[in-house]
Amino acid sequence: MASSSQVEIIDEAMFCNTEFALAYFDPDQKWLIRKHLLSLLSEFSSLYPTIDTYIHRDGTMVNLLKVEGYLYISHSLPSVHINIWIHEHYPHVAPMVQVKMDLTNPIRSHHPFVDPSGLTTSSYLHTWCPFGYDLLGLAHNLVKIFSLDHPFYVVNVPPSMSHPSHVSKMEGMDRLWWMLHYHLITLRENTNNEVENLVALQGEMKARVDITDAMIIGLKHEKTKLKKRVKEMTDEADILINWLMVNKVNLSITSGGRVEDAFECVDENSRLTMECKAEDEALEDLMYALDDALGKGIVGHEMYIKQVRVLAREQFFARSKFERLNH
Repeated sequence: MASSSQVEIIDEAMFCNTEFALAYFDPDQKWLIRKHLLSLLSEFSSLYPTIDTYIHRDGTMVNLLKVEGYLYISHSLPSVHINIWIHEHYPHVAPMVQVKMDLTNPIRSHHPFVDPSGLTTSSYLHTWCPFGYDLLGLAHNLVKIFSLDHPFYVVNVPPSMSHPSHVSKMEGMDRLWWMLHYHLITLRENTNNEVENLVALQGEMKARVDITDAMIIGLKHEKTKLKKRVKEMTDEADILINWLMVNKVNLSITSGGRVEDAFECVDENSRLTMECKAEDEALEDLMYALDDALGKGIVGHEMYIKQVRVLAREQFFARSKFERLNH
């Protein structure tokens, strides 16, 4: 039962001239608020009435009655300090509930019923209507939702879930809200992780595309070089064939012997010069073939360097000999 001092505070605020001009003007509304307040305070003795200024979201300031104090949750959980503001259009508009916090007990992030400022909501407040809803029912609902999910402490042991047939419709809605809230948080975290993984994969794929583009460009350059080389060799072959035809050399001798046999050297010096030139060109073709084998991974770098050194030395001697013969 509400104490006589609490009743005096309510009656003086409602029906007597005070320094605060409350925003309640309808006499029937005042008597209904008084009745609901006394019913609440008679069961929740840790709450007490007071008068304070409430600032709406549009900046409007009104003097309202509020109930402040601690809600006992359970023997294993701490009490919760709350403010229940009685709206100027009560009971047609639901009360405003706010959890009071301090530096030692900040409100947990991502709480399903309490936002970081302390503003509290629940199915009871969302479905509020003037009939069948009152301050006492609101207080009982707050105790249930805070026992389900405390605003300050993480409950390691999941709350016991009664069979759906044993709970009220309102409690079932709060539990459904609670489960959906954390399911959405988990889904959001998983989605964010997937997005981060996809972004990382996108970066990796872009790097691979750049590498592939560089390889394609390199292959195109190699193709151009090969085409140029083929054209040069074709032109050289055409020149050689034309020379042989003009000089009426029998081409059939190359089928059973050496290509060099198709040429007549005027002297020993000319023969040696031709051999040096042929050796130089052969070594050049062999080094080109080694380059191609290295690019295809047929030979390793160590073997490639070793063979190129040997061939380069032999080519140097061949070119040196060619220079001496022509001077």
